[in-house]
Amino acid sequence: MWKRWRIRIFMFLAVLGPGFITANVDNDSGGILTYSQAGAQYGYTLLWTIIPITIALIVVQEMCARMGVVTGKGLSDLIREEFGLRLTFILMVLLVVVNYTNVVTEFIGIAGSLHLFRVTKFISVPICAALVWYMVVKGTYKSTEKIFLVASLVYIAYIFAGVLSEPSWHDALLATVKLPQRSVWGNGAYLYMAIGIVGTTIAPWMQFYLQSSIVEKGIRLKDYTASRLDVIIGSFFTDLVAWFIVVACAATLYVHGMGSIQMASDAAEAMRPLAGDYAFILFAFGLFNASIFAASILPLSTAYTVCEGLGFESGVDKNFKEAPFFYWLYTLLIVGGAATVLLLPDALLINFAILSQVLNGVLLPVIIILMLLLINRKDLMGDHKNTRLWNVIAWGTSVIVIGMTLVMLWGLLPGH
Repeated sequence: MWKRWRIRIFMFLAVLGPGFITANVDNDSGGILTYSQAGAQYGYTLLWTIIPITIALIVVQEMCARMGVVTGKGLSDLIREEFGLRLTFILMVLLVVVNYTNVVTEFIGIAGSLHLFRVTKFISVPICAALVWYMVVKGTYKSTEKIFLVASLVYIAYIFAGVLSEPSWHDALLATVKLPQRSVWGNGAYLYMAIGIVGTTIAPWMQFYLQSSIVEKGIRLKDYTASRLDVIIGSFFTDLVAWFIVVACAATLYVHGMGSIQMASDAAEAMRPLAGDYAFILFAFGLFNASIFAASILPLSTAYTVCEGLGFESGVDKNFKEAPFFYWLYTLLIVGGAATVLLLPDALLINFAILSQVLNGVLLPVIIILMLLLINRKDLMGDHKNTRLWNVIAWGTSVIVIGMTLVMLWGLLPGH
């Protein structure tokens, strides 16, 4: 019995990485800002969204992982083969633009988190950009993945920050499993925030990165049970962290009427006099970790995706000469993101953070539909295409995510 379990544990550890890393990068600077605003403005009343968030994340990520294992190809590679080069090229251009705004948002998080410790952005941003670039360009897949796994575990800082904020555990747990009172459903701002929380969970780049990582790691069909567990555990852990971020801000900022958060770093600064230095340090350090983590993954994901889609060599196990387009695109995204944060006035940076969420929302429905068309192809997936039950769950999740995204975009239009 123990021997069987030991084999299963070793198999899981062997494939651990892509699902866990991808899910945790979802808690980036923009995600932390959204969860912080939810807790600061509405207390515990938005915690019910965490359960549908987790379900949606598991469903979409599992489909990507399964396609990667069965086909041995990345998502952009499959899109090119099945839908043609023209659509793929347009999609890749859109993805580069969207991910550029996301990279800028992560460097905003880096600058904001270290500014809390009196480090100017003109020092923090260039140093962190150089560190991120060196880690990936000079590393191998295994070494880079180990660093990313450690960075994922650092999110535990938010769990400690939540505990130090001394919340009402009874109220928080009850709000997680129970819908709020009817009165809140007539509040347009509340509904908009609920949509934002669910919408920030699934970003277009995540699907491409997960499937590419599965392929590069060489995970085979016989290892898929462990790989699926990697996806599920990663989704649960990242949403547990999100739950504690909401709780921490609800127990401190909301209670004291401090709901006006413009940047994620504002939450840490406002929390200091309310929950103490330790909570402040943990929250600020968590933001820095999340931002530099995502600043590494987002350009890497973009480079993988574009190279796969357009047929260029890619992979961190290759050197600069073997995959020049891959490394140059990665480099340009990092340099461009860092330079934008350094050159733009601080007052304009918040516009970039909002723009990144809008562009994610525009692209996401397209990616989800293409994924579902691919995974239901018998000639592509064989016996591993979606079952009828899983299709109901997957399409239902997709329709909800698409609907919420469209409502969010409608709300951002002038006059709404």
